[in-house]
Parts: sequence; structure tokens; C-alpha cells
Amino acid sequence: MQSIVVYCGSNHGNKPVYAESAYALGEELARRNIKLVYGGGNMGLMGRVADGAMDNNGSVTGIIPNFLAKLEVAHKTLTELHFVDTMHERKAKMVSLSDGVIALPGGYGTFDELFEILTWSQLRIFNGPVGLLNINGYYDLLLLQLEKMVEEGFLHIANRDLLVVAADPITLLEKMDAFRLANPENKPLDNSLYIDNN
Repeated sequence: MQSIVVYCGSNHGNKPVYAESAYALGEELARRNIKLVYGGGNMGLMGRVADGAMDNNGSVTGIIPNFLAKLEVAHKTLTELHFVDTMHERKAKMVSLSDGVIALPGGYGTFDELFEILTWSQLRIFNGPVGLLNINGYYDLLLLQLEKMVEEGFLHIANRDLLVVAADPITLLEKMDAFRLANPENKPLDNSLYIDNN
């Protein structure tokens, strides 16, 4: 993988392990020469994953809506920072620049982004690996809910298995690489469906 979108919270959480793991992910992406694409903020886990990459000579592209940039939450030291008008444009632009996605712990926004990309994967709009970094068991209950969805007939097993899960960055990236090898027809997002490129 050459670039990965990371979705995560703009808060640090109330345990140090979240920020530590976010930084470690950024560091590992830099070590593997994988570009980080993320929401462009300097707060919470968003800031820590970007710092982890930048502190280790990684490449980081931020995508931030103008209304958030005006609140002075944009990270100032990224490789690239793109400004867009809406949250929808932000999400589509982020995915258009990547060939994989990782979600860290977060709130409503992170869940929204995660389930949207899983929906795109289910519809074969996006064919890259979608990873879940399950730090400190944060997503354990969500994973149980996915099993319940399968059990009750609302989610096919094959679509549940689109989500690659691990508790640490190195294992997660290795599993995502294995997913790509098992799915060689890894096609980029058809931007024309979601973005006006003019």
C-alpha cells in the first residue's frame, strides 16, 4: 500500500494507550513509506497519528473543511493540507487519495466514516482493505454487534469479513497486506461517482 486513510477521534480518550497507539501507527506508516491521509486536524488522536508520521520523516496529507480550519484546528506542519467546503467532500477526497483505510477509536464522526467506507466496500465501490485498530478493546462491543447482524440475517459473512481487525499497528498492517494479496483486483475508488474533479 502506498497511502492509507486514517479515521480517528479529535479527542485523546481518557487512557494514555490511545494516544500512544495513534502515534505508533503514524510512526509505522512512516517506517513503511506509506503516506498518511487524514482529516487534517491537530487535536486528539488525529494530531497524534500525524505527529507520529511527521516526526519520523513520513508523508502526511490532511483534508479539512474550511469551517474547521477557521476554528484553528488545522495541523500546521503537514506535507500537504487541502481545504474543502463540506464534510462529504472531505470524506470522498480522503478516500480518493488512498488504497486502504484504518479506523482508530473515535466518536460519531469516526463511526460515520468507518461504516460509510464499509458500505462502499460492500458495494465494490472501494476495494482496498479496511482496518480496525482495536486499541484497548475499544471496539469489542461493535464486533459483537457485527456478529449479531450476521446471526439475525442483516449482514452476510463475506461482508463482515471486509473488516480487518487487530490490536496493534504492525499486526493490522500485515493483515491488510494479506487482504490485498487475497484480493488482487484492488481497484481505486471511481472518483467520478462522488467528486467533481473540475
